[in-house]
Amino acid sequence: MKCTVVGMWGGFPKKNGPTSGYLVEKDGFSILLDAGSGVAAHVQNYIDLNDLHHIFLTHYHYDHSVDIGSFLFGRMISTQLGRVDKALNFYGPKDKGVEGQVNKVRNNTFHSYDKESTFKVGPFSIEFHKNAHTVETYAMRITDDDGHVLVYTADTSYRKSLVRFAEGADVLISECSLYAGEDGEKMGHMNAEEVGGLAAKAGVGKLVLSHLPHYGNLDELLASAKSAGGENVVLAEVGMEIEV
Repeated sequence: MKCTVVGMWGGFPKKNGPTSGYLVEKDGFSILLDAGSGVAAHVQNYIDLNDLHHIFLTHYHYDHSVDIGSFLFGRMISTQLGRVDKALNFYGPKDKGVEGQVNKVRNNTFHSYDKESTFKVGPFSIEFHKNAHTVETYAMRITDDDGHVLVYTADTSYRKSLVRFAEGADVLISECSLYAGEDGEKMGHMNAEEVGGLAAKAGVGKLVLSHLPHYGNLDELLASAKSAGGENVVLAEVGMEIEV
């Protein structure tokens, strides 16, 4: 499978740089992980909106979900114009407000999940891990039909259970909101040392640092993650293609 980084900034977008959004594709089938600010516009650089039928949301902070409305009305209008005949499926933590927002717009459907849920969508199987964040948030483990594994942490502070969840992944896309020595526990975020340690303990093949901060020298994140044990480590960039 291939994962394209649509956006990876934390909190708010940069110029031409959306917040969280990751397009995962295999054999002509696609899913989108998160729909942060700017993702609906920029994902069209990689796929026609009418060919995208599944969006998985990790939580409902704006930098991960604010473009829900754009996707909802894009599908409704494209259906009315006869350009697509399939509903757009949204998957997210149980929330009556979000469920109502999705289901009241025609040609869109909401599916809730929790830590016990699993979904089989096209060639992908998706499992969930409940994170330590300021709102209900989940990491995702995506396994394709050839056994390749992509894990996306979304937002979370460090937890030993994440090591087990990410164990043996070919690629780990991890939030890296803070620099080494900064404490993200109360905010529900990890620093670069914690992320590097997570990757090393889980034995992942490649670590991609994402949900990046808007301050400091990002190369320091890379160096800290590597010094903490991460071996194959890169910084996420808009448009980056990751082979899993």
